[in-house]
Amino acid sequence: MAAVLVALGSAGAVGQDLGRACLAPRDSALQARLGTPLDGSDAGGAEGVLRLEADRLSGITGQSLQAQGSARLQRGLLSLQADAVEYRFDADRVRATGRVELLRGGDSYRGTLLDIDTRSAEGYFLAPNFRFGRTQAGGRAERVDFLGPNQLSVRGAQYSSCALEDGVTPPWVLTTRRIRINFDTNEGLADDAVVRFYGVPILAAPLLSFPVTDQRKSGWLPPRIDLASSSGLEIGSPYYWNIAPDLDATLTPTVYSKRGAGLDGEVRYLNATSQGETGWVALPNDTTRGTSRWAARWQHSGQLGRAVDYDWQLLRVADADHWRDGLRGADALTPRLLGSQAQLRQRRTLASGDWGDIDQLLYLRARTWQTLQGQSSADPLEAPYRQAPQAGALWRGQHARLQWSLQTELNRFDHQDAAQLTGERAHALASVAWPLVQSGWQLTPRLGLNAAAYRLDTPLADGRRSVARAIPTLSIDSAWVLERSIDALGTALTQTLEPRLLYVHTPWRDQSQLPRFDSAALDFNATTLFAENAFSGVDRVSDAHHITAGVSTRFIEAGSGNELARMGVAQRYLLRDQRITAEGTPQTERFSDVLVVGSTSALPRWTLDGALQFNPESDRVVRSIASARYSPGPFRTLYVSHRLQRGVSEQAAVGWQWPLGGGASRAPASDCRGTLYGVGRIDYSVRDRRMSGLIAGLEYDAGCWVGRVVANRQSTGNSAATTRLSMQLELIGLSRLGLGTNPLAVLKDNVPGYQLLGATPTSRFDTAGPGGTPGTQASP
Repeated sequence: MAAVLVALGSAGAVGQDLGRACLAPRDSALQARLGTPLDGSDAGGAEGVLRLEADRLSGITGQSLQAQGSARLQRGLLSLQADAVEYRFDADRVRATGRVELLRGGDSYRGTLLDIDTRSAEGYFLAPNFRFGRTQAGGRAERVDFLGPNQLSVRGAQYSSCALEDGVTPPWVLTTRRIRINFDTNEGLADDAVVRFYGVPILAAPLLSFPVTDQRKSGWLPPRIDLASSSGLEIGSPYYWNIAPDLDATLTPTVYSKRGAGLDGEVRYLNATSQGETGWVALPNDTTRGTSRWAARWQHSGQLGRAVDYDWQLLRVADADHWRDGLRGADALTPRLLGSQAQLRQRRTLASGDWGDIDQLLYLRARTWQTLQGQSSADPLEAPYRQAPQAGALWRGQHARLQWSLQTELNRFDHQDAAQLTGERAHALASVAWPLVQSGWQLTPRLGLNAAAYRLDTPLADGRRSVARAIPTLSIDSAWVLERSIDALGTALTQTLEPRLLYVHTPWRDQSQLPRFDSAALDFNATTLFAENAFSGVDRVSDAHHITAGVSTRFIEAGSGNELARMGVAQRYLLRDQRITAEGTPQTERFSDVLVVGSTSALPRWTLDGALQFNPESDRVVRSIASARYSPGPFRTLYVSHRLQRGVSEQAAVGWQWPLGGGASRAPASDCRGTLYGVGRIDYSVRDRRMSGLIAGLEYDAGCWVGRVVANRQSTGNSAATTRLSMQLELIGLSRLGLGTNPLAVLKDNVPGYQLLGATPTSRFDTAGPGGTPGTQASP
């Protein structure tokens, strides 16, 4: 093998060395320096250095160099192999023939004839097969013209991320008269383009624009198609607008077969001091209802200087039947209760001499609700109080061992129901604690105060409009952490034993006539069982004279620190009757319900979790929650759960993502054998003997394309439900064709352990616009 290092410049002084290189046998290597690089750097690593190797070298000094037999040429990011290579010194140009393979950055080309300027990366390639590393797609072409380092023109092209084999039609392919690609501007322009899926044209345009990197790009997204029981056939044509690096928008004109025409939109923004997104769904004339329908949301957060931040979340719809009609735009955890709020906060650290630093938080808030009751709703919904304004301050500090906090707040409470009690409340919450901490245990005495004063718009039963009360609380909390090393099933473990004991004393104060603006009974769980108050909020303070005892144990892998299992049990003992309860009747039983919790991931591929509330008096389980998840590998998960609240509800749920047949799981793009997956979730009400929710779908992963069909049925009443069918076709390397609302979001939010199939392009923002991945554009 003969080798030559070429640096552009004078070559006359090395003619004899070059001649010897021509005669060198294959196993010898001769390097001749022809001049010096243009940039003056070392030839061995400079971009201006050209390295050529072949079985035989010949040529004329300073004019041309011919390489025959297994020729290899390297210059910067450009590398090629060919049967024969000719290099011309005057034009700095290479002509390669035979079996030619070219690597340019992450892109590869294979063909029969290449002519290219190695310095400017300009030239042409005849009849190549090509593949772009940035899109993981490629194809065949009649000719490729290189227009610079990051630009090219491809004539007579077939483009796909599927394997292109002679005589075999790929699952999807883009055929075009010419493709112009500019990696710098992230744009591919295809003239007279047709996208075929298994031979069927699904998209055609005189000019088709598509992204060639994983960055965002303006353009029309392929149509969005839905079938909904409440709206009929829905067809939308999303347009993605990449306005700026920190600003984009998606506009989707939509036609509903049962409701008329509408417009969906979303705008997202992100800068150094604020970020947010706003969206809307508008139906100017709902032909089913004969009125205008709309939904709007806006989430924003920002910073004012170093110490002040603010945010707001707004969510509103035009009417109370929006959720029942299955209309988009008002997605929330509670679809019938839409909350909006705004707040302004200032955080500072105050220096207070011997008392040390004091953390201060000042805040101003407003909170309101929209309740979607509906004219035909058989299940009435009680709305929370509106709070506007809500102004407060919180101070925290520590002096020696003494920890203290003080929170003061002023609220105005209003309600949409005129019969409800309204007014203002000023309250103060204070606490002082003296924690004693040693290795393995701690003891924390704490003294608290809950004081509130009310000024009401209407008088109480005794005629008063102003009332006040102050309730102190004393608690002593003690906890231990004991450890030992054990071996189980051949694994070194650390087992902990963690007892906890809490004593609480709160005197009784009559609160029967006081308003209940923001208080509700706490749920029964491991956190609330060790709470000092049985109510949330400020208005209700439960009288207490009780001891809560619990113990838990954990098993931790000694090497990795992973927690393999956790178990715990806790119960409360009353030292006297509790008069203020959620039920309104005194609690006279000395022992509370027993709480038992446990979880483990010690079994390979299994995750188990459960909790139960046991009543010793009735010897029955009052509430229980149990779940199990089996995940033996990627894209394989089975989930089952059961929830029981005796006398109130009993729910069972099953979720899954599992291959139903086909090729290997997650086939590569070059291997389109394909795997069919089933995915979904069923929520079943055992008490009502009906499904309260159903998500079921099929996903087919062919490696170079992914297809999804997802049906979603959601209960909106005892005998009413909305059903929606969504479809999505993702052509890997071209675009995600969003045929549907967003089946991916539905699956990820509802199927525990669900994993996304296919490739997901990233963007400046965390997620793409609502219409799909930005953005294939078809110009008329």
